[in-house]
Amino acid sequence: MKGVKVKRIENGTVIDHITGGQALNVLQIIGVHKEYPKAVLTVAMNVPSKKMGTKDIVKIEGRELKAVEVDKISLISPNSSINIIRDFEVKEKKDVSLPKTVEGVLKCDNPNCITNFEATKTLFAVEEISPLKLRCSFCERTMSEREIIKQF
Repeated sequence: MKGVKVKRIENGTVIDHITGGQALNVLQIIGVHKEYPKAVLTVAMNVPSKKMGTKDIVKIEGRELKAVEVDKISLISPNSSINIIRDFEVKEKKDVSLPKTVEGVLKCDNPNCITNFEATKTLFAVEEISPLKLRCSFCERTMSEREIIKQF
């Protein structure tokens, strides 16, 4: 079987080791379709991986991710790696990791939570990694991975 060759990017971001099947959620999280509708993307899904079984890969030309976007990616794919490409070379490599707490990235689903009507940053504790489950530090409501992805 012949391999498929994917063009290298001159400048931009490669998100590698995305949990298999999560590439489209990653694109949704970083808002490519809204903020960068003409972005040149390469998406590979369910690529065989010795380490992970299968993985997804996303290449975004001409754009580097913001820290808050990396934090959001960590919620659904905590073992991803982010490669910043400049002049066809990897200039920075960051391993994504899920923190023990998530601050200011998500909205609490509980309509009665104080964070929904006061100027207070949300704060969630990570209860489970797989499947992801977060607990609001203010009202104790737990949110599932599915509820979290809906917010993006």
